[in-house]
Amino acid sequence: MAKTSTTTQGLRAAIERSGYYPALVAEAVEAAVGGEPIKSYLVHQETTFDQNEVRRHVTVLVLTGNRFIVSHTDEQAADTTSPTPYATTSTESVKLGRISSVVVSRVVANPESYTPGTLPREVVLTIGWGAVSRIDLEPAACGDPNCDADHGYTGSSTADDLSLRVSEAGDGPETVRQALAFAQCLSEATADLTR
Repeated sequence: MAKTSTTTQGLRAAIERSGYYPALVAEAVEAAVGGEPIKSYLVHQETTFDQNEVRRHVTVLVLTGNRFIVSHTDEQAADTTSPTPYATTSTESVKLGRISSVVVSRVVANPESYTPGTLPREVVLTIGWGAVSRIDLEPAACGDPNCDADHGYTGSSTADDLSLRVSEAGDGPETVRQALAFAQCLSEATADLTR
């Protein structure tokens, strides 16, 4: 990554602000991005409670001119495989042409008095590129309540590669703004490929 890029410096600063193993996360993301200029990014830290343990997870999304990069870092407690706590980091690089959907769900308070430009209370960003699909099946039935024939199954297949939720209350208004900006930039980049 070019160290002089304002966007690159902003990404590095956002990773450091997350406070979640910034050297490890930045190294993984920088290796995945390589020398490509960054068009947009989003850093999201999520803390969860698992019985008596607090676990942190950070997701970094990066958009370049050709690729969408997603990085996940999780921390793990000591277990049978490691006597000390450890972290796992993974990155995936997806060609923009493979992205099949960008879904932005917004939750707004008092919709009857909504003013355009008002920040949503919550944003859920779902991105699909075909790596992970979920199939929900259920027995098919007909309208006859006395019918006992086997009608097979019915169901749906849903692309479910990445879903990220940010909220004003939990993550702050700036993270909600960044999520919307990233989603718009990604939508525009994928729309440019279909023209």
